[in-house]
Amino acid sequence: MAVLSLTNAHLAYGHVPLLDGANFALETGERVGLIGRNGTGKSSLLKILAGIDKLDDGLLQLQLGLRSVYVPQEPALRAEASIFEVVSEGVAEARALRERFEAHAPGEDLDALQTRLEQLGGWTWEQRVEETLQRLGLDGSRQVGALSGGLKKRVALARALVAQPDVLLLDEPTNHLDLDAIAWLEGLLNAFKGSLLLITHDRAFLDNVCNRIVELDRGQLRGYPGNFAAFQAAKQYELENEALANARFDKVLAQEEVWIRKGVEARRTRSVARVARLMQMREAHAARRDVQGKVRLDIATGDASGKIVAELDKVSKRFGERTVVREFSTTILRGDKIGLIGPNGAGKTTLLKLILGELAPDSGTVRQGTRLTVAYFDQMRDGLNLEATLADTISPGSEWIEIGNQRKHVMSYLGDFLFAPQRANSPVKSLSGGERNRLLLARLFARPANVLVLDEPTNDLDIETLELLEELLQDYDGTVFLVSHDRRFLDNVVSSTLVSEGDGVWREYEGGVQDWLTQSQRARAMAAAAAPKATPAPAPAVAAPAAAKRKLSYKEQRELDELPGRIEALEAEQAALNALIGGTELYTQGAGRIQEVTNRAAAIEEELMVLLERWETLGAR
Repeated sequence: MAVLSLTNAHLAYGHVPLLDGANFALETGERVGLIGRNGTGKSSLLKILAGIDKLDDGLLQLQLGLRSVYVPQEPALRAEASIFEVVSEGVAEARALRERFEAHAPGEDLDALQTRLEQLGGWTWEQRVEETLQRLGLDGSRQVGALSGGLKKRVALARALVAQPDVLLLDEPTNHLDLDAIAWLEGLLNAFKGSLLLITHDRAFLDNVCNRIVELDRGQLRGYPGNFAAFQAAKQYELENEALANARFDKVLAQEEVWIRKGVEARRTRSVARVARLMQMREAHAARRDVQGKVRLDIATGDASGKIVAELDKVSKRFGERTVVREFSTTILRGDKIGLIGPNGAGKTTLLKLILGELAPDSGTVRQGTRLTVAYFDQMRDGLNLEATLADTISPGSEWIEIGNQRKHVMSYLGDFLFAPQRANSPVKSLSGGERNRLLLARLFARPANVLVLDEPTNDLDIETLELLEELLQDYDGTVFLVSHDRRFLDNVVSSTLVSEGDGVWREYEGGVQDWLTQSQRARAMAAAAAPKATPAPAPAVAAPAAAKRKLSYKEQRELDELPGRIEALEAEQAALNALIGGTELYTQGAGRIQEVTNRAAAIEEELMVLLERWETLGAR
């Protein structure tokens, strides 16, 4: 049953239609991910559903008595208030009604007040707030103004959840959250009993939370059952069919245009109906809304650096009583793509500055390579002058820029990043968050550099631009340092990760986030298995030979012999399912079958991990 719905919705920003006769319904208990290009109107749609903005035309219907809560990208919180006071704003109506009831004001309808209070659970609102703070790991006495961006996001979510809404509307909920907080949020939303509609470009988050994807594309809302992986396969199939249909249409139109231009004899016998059909085809072709253009990314690499970019030997750094980096050693070579992973405040920026020689260590040595040219991408966009024009931001004082061996006009270069020529002289302050990130990337890639430092480059970028940026960084000849909480982006770009393991300890792992998780889980499992052996036994009266490894039992030996076959069978099933998901046949078999296949593919991944760890444990004996 739909808790809210949009019918024939229209919304325009200037001459650009954001919603063009769009239809949408959110069902009870659904978890829907809303995706689409930057600037297509996703946030505007969320505000309309929250009752903040209005449609130009169309119908918005809400279930009677529906309670919905909207959490924007940058929630407005009172800096001077405590966390408890801000979270209590979520039960503002219940608080106010109870105060009125307890005041016994003359002429007040106490029966009506009591009924409404019981509906809202207003008699125990303090208990609800305390329970919510405990669930979200928040200290109610702390002042909001002193919190980090990630903790402020938690406070905003607590304020929303304490209201016990039927519908939760979230705009970029993972922004400013570290990997642990994102995993925590996934669990929280999966346990949420109401309906959920969220905007995010975090593909792993979409896969782990959503059971339906809705794409806002050229003014229309299209729904796809399943998670983001299922959407990608279905979308590819849909785009291929659309291209074929357009090609067939264009061929028929071209034939009709030739026919209508034939000589006098053909015109005498031409069908009035055929002429009318041609007119309709011309109108349909003119009205066709083509797929939006793609960002074209290229980068000026500059001269190659030396083979060694940096060499650290037992480097430590303290700030007051806190050790941020403790005896860390590594060697970074030209072409390495390094991801930095750790909770907010772990010291990722400090470690980067030590590697690049911008900060001196308290102990240990740092040796920089030669011919390093570093370019920075700043997640806070501090490097942008809001009053400058887009053209001056890219190429101050010149209409031309050099990209590798190419010379490009600034208008053409801005067009590669989807900025129309007429916007080249607009001020930076007129851009949205996603557009400012695109402008920063455009400026970054216009400057020759052989070392890129990217601090949260994925914030506010749409999924298509993210995928193109991944391809660019994979092919980039220089060295990349990437700070990001986007797991899929890290997995697709980096060759190794530097991970904060607490108390200033940093460890290097080969591969991306998934490789780090696999290696660290395996190391913990092996350490746990070895722990009992580390307990010293009482000294024997007579010296005994060193104990040999415990021999496997018959049952364990049989299990070890069977494991390779079981692993091979699971890997074969996994390959078959991946081929099915990547093909087209699956998406003609209905939502139930799609969900079954995607769920089985996820389960196989977990089963393989368990079998591989068991194989390693038995093999080590």
